[in-house]
Amino acid sequence: MPKLTRREFLRMLATGMTAMAFEQFLAACEQKEPLNEPTLAPTRLAPTATAKPASPQSTATASQPQAAEPAQATSTPEQPAATSTPVGAPDIAVARGGEPEDLIRRALQPFGGIGTFVPKGASVIIKPNICVAYHTYEYAATTNPFLVGALVKLCLEAGASSVQVMDAPFGGTAKEAYAISGIQDQVQAAGGEMAYMADFKYVDVEIPDAVTLHKTSIFGDILKTNVLINVPIAKTHSLARLTLGMKNLMGVIRDRSGMHYLLGNKLADLAGRIRPTLTVVDAIRILTNNGPTGGNLADVKKLDTVIVSQDIVAADSYAATLFDLQPDSLDYIAAGVQTGLGRSDLKNMRIEEIPLGG
Repeated sequence: MPKLTRREFLRMLATGMTAMAFEQFLAACEQKEPLNEPTLAPTRLAPTATAKPASPQSTATASQPQAAEPAQATSTPEQPAATSTPVGAPDIAVARGGEPEDLIRRALQPFGGIGTFVPKGASVIIKPNICVAYHTYEYAATTNPFLVGALVKLCLEAGASSVQVMDAPFGGTAKEAYAISGIQDQVQAAGGEMAYMADFKYVDVEIPDAVTLHKTSIFGDILKTNVLINVPIAKTHSLARLTLGMKNLMGVIRDRSGMHYLLGNKLADLAGRIRPTLTVVDAIRILTNNGPTGGNLADVKKLDTVIVSQDIVAADSYAATLFDLQPDSLDYIAAGVQTGLGRSDLKNMRIEEIPLGG
């Protein structure tokens, strides 16, 4: 081998390092996703899986945990068990014109009450939308705290062993958002627990029947709980047009920014993996403009309405009409129908309207 001068050696080393850096640059570019929302990708019908309920989870601590390395799933956690529709129950129940607790109690009556969905001894997680820490609930950026508190009360009345309420705000800390939204006070007054979504509890899971979102990291307790009640507030959203039940589930995953490409398909895949036991849409106050964070009371419309359905697509479809939108004009609803997640054909559904007066 010929002997190299110091200058020749340095030139060869620099050339090699440049090639390595260029390869790394290409690999990074291949992983980036465009931010613009394209049209829906072709979808296929996904079979519905029925999971067995897991044993009640351990109670989470109420203090803010320290961040830790994310957990790696050794096996795929089970999703909440699907609850069969009671004979004679409607596809959707809509209660109007009353206080939050009266609205949810009456909306659940056609299904046989909350006990239909919450067996005695069950662990329950309620997932509201607590997206920001700088607006009280009157601004309709966060789920109505009195509705959340009423659900906690009903679950405990049915014999739930534990009821936790959680979300991962993107504006401010969870501690601030829980308090400012008013949700913490109502949950604790009802006997429930506000739980923080600690970083180390997220687990990587695969979604075998997914069209687009084949793998993501989901907060593990969401997948282990016996009962998951999804409680979005109905509001506008700059990208998704509306934030409803399916969009609200983004709050339980780690990588939200990665959802923005083919958002409609990914939301349908995510909802198919999580499958909430019940979706309760808070339309007591709706945010008609400048969502999802709002900030102007002029954009808020008071409807005093609660929508309940076991079918998350159906619940979102009905809620879309409150904004004068056709359900299938929302990409995630269209994707949910195409993958067999739920229905949007409101004219063919049994919808029970329950006026409370006032």
